[in-house]
Amino acid sequence: MEIFNWGRRKMATDWRRQHVGRLAAVDAAVILWAMSGALILRFGTPASEEWIAAKGEFYLVITLLLSTTWWAMLGLLGSRDTTVLGYGSEEYKRVLTASFWLFGLVASVSYVFQFDTARGFVGLALSAGVLSLLVARFLLRTHLRGQRQSGKSSSSVLVIGGIFGVEHLVRALRSQPMAGYQPVATYLPGTPKDSFIDPSLDMPNLGHEASIEGIVAAVRKVSPDAVALSTGVPLPPPVIRELGWALADMQIRMIMAPALTDIAGPRIHTQPVAGLPLIHVSTPNLGSGQGLVKRTFDLIGATGLLVVLLPVLLIVAAVVRADSSGPVLFRQERIGTGGRPFQMLKFRSMVVDAEQQLAALQAESEGNGVMFKLKADPRITRVGRFLRRYSLDELPQLFNVLNGTMSLVGPRPPLRSEVDQYQSHVHRRLMVRPGLTGLWQVSGRSLLSWDDTVRLDLYYVENWSLAGDIAILLKTVRAVLARQGAF
Repeated sequence: MEIFNWGRRKMATDWRRQHVGRLAAVDAAVILWAMSGALILRFGTPASEEWIAAKGEFYLVITLLLSTTWWAMLGLLGSRDTTVLGYGSEEYKRVLTASFWLFGLVASVSYVFQFDTARGFVGLALSAGVLSLLVARFLLRTHLRGQRQSGKSSSSVLVIGGIFGVEHLVRALRSQPMAGYQPVATYLPGTPKDSFIDPSLDMPNLGHEASIEGIVAAVRKVSPDAVALSTGVPLPPPVIRELGWALADMQIRMIMAPALTDIAGPRIHTQPVAGLPLIHVSTPNLGSGQGLVKRTFDLIGATGLLVVLLPVLLIVAAVVRADSSGPVLFRQERIGTGGRPFQMLKFRSMVVDAEQQLAALQAESEGNGVMFKLKADPRITRVGRFLRRYSLDELPQLFNVLNGTMSLVGPRPPLRSEVDQYQSHVHRRLMVRPGLTGLWQVSGRSLLSWDDTVRLDLYYVENWSLAGDIAILLKTVRAVLARQGAF
């Protein structure tokens, strides 16, 4: 057993070392490419012999110095930290932070010491470098996620806590394998010896003793990469502190999982008080300032998309008109902000009397109990099926975005019949404008259960950010091309 555990720990260490080394090498190559390219584009010409003697040597030194500093800052600011690799946006944020801090420093030094740094050179290097770094990180992340999907390149985790807290944490980690955490065993301190977690989780339990000796013995038995303390862990603070020391000596990470669900990182702040890391959860980002930013983004984004997609809109309109009789656009009442109804626009993808046929099809619904969905819906036209497959029928909703009844990103716009079935807490979905796309769109659409749909929408409402909207829009392109859950 000990030899097996040592081998597993060694493999876990190896994937971290290999991936971080790969990141460091790719970062170096990308930075040198961007800096060298900017140098050549700004100063280098095939016929300029005087370039070397004039500015070439100075900027060659600047290029090497900035390249080295840039590469080092990416490491110092944690963009290669294994805890942020493969999941979430933190890795990309750290890449951007390191890059803009460096070039902000360059601008400040140039201003203070009156260095005549070529702005074209700096601008080219920054834009090309940042874009290339993000693309390279995306490709490396895709490779890492592929490995994690096959069960590799992940950290093994021993989960400690009360029964319900452990079950919740195990399910959460298993639901997101791309995060890179694989629960391998549980430990239930302070519980009766005949108590176990849900058998369907198929997770061995290593003990019940609420002592540091028992826990450390269990840790040594499975030799995990990390130990996670779930909510409700019945251990006094001194024992937890001593456990932290013991894990540090064994070079095993300790993870604390508080009883906070669906709270995004920007809303969580820690404040040390008397040695206790107090966790502050700020109120949702629903203020007037955030609303103005979101509305401005919607207007600019919708206008730009309409200009770019105008030929597509005209072609789709012509095809819909030629395919079947009836209007090109379909108008349907949906419920918007604060429960106010509005007319949502779509390209017509069904026969004209589709609404009248709905009652006869309700019994065949394949939806989630609240929303009606039917894969082989007989009301859908031949062209309509193609439009739905690629979400082209939803493009006219850009006009709803312009008139303020919808947003580019937000909860799914519900029907009045759906709102009538809402529980009280679900009405929080109506605190923001419904969206042309949203978390529901990039997470499975019609394949989602009703509970998952509500959870995603409420998560969006309470954790809104402009960066989050941009990320969802980018993910929407991938979701549309994949056609997952589209019917």
